[in-house]
Amino acid sequence: MHLTHVPLRVATGAFILNSGIGKLGADEGTAQFLHGAAASTYPGAFKDMKPTTFTKVLACSEIAVGAALLTPKVSATVAGGALTAFGAGLMGMYLKTPSMTLDDGIRPSQEGTAVAKDVWLVGAGLTLLTQGITGAAKSGVKSGRKAARKATKKAAKASPIGR
Repeated sequence: MHLTHVPLRVATGAFILNSGIGKLGADEGTAQFLHGAAASTYPGAFKDMKPTTFTKVLACSEIAVGAALLTPKVSATVAGGALTAFGAGLMGMYLKTPSMTLDDGIRPSQEGTAVAKDVWLVGAGLTLLTQGITGAAKSGVKSGRKAARKATKKAAKASPIGR
């Protein structure tokens, strides 16, 4: 994990982990509310699921994303991909629920402000994802250069011309 990722990963990871842990003990009313919001936005995926089952799956998903962000051994690419997917799901719900936006369909209504702020999760996820990908590419280039130099030196030593 790159040192510059620590504040981003700790802040988002702790928040999401705490949110997931909090949902593990959700009451029936909370489960119905959460399920209703998800089922109205993504009916194909959640309509037939029981509200309590949905809430447990959501809680476990949040715990997994939070834990991935907080675990140093999880690459920025993987943690960023998980965070981006999680945030994109929330943004989808925000954009597909008419009461969450003003008439322009973008700016948040009073009801949508709490979810609209989650756009930062997408930005944070994309930052980790792109930095992870570019970091891996740079590392690959460096190790490729090193291997090429080593192979060139070895070939020069083995060549009758290099002696």
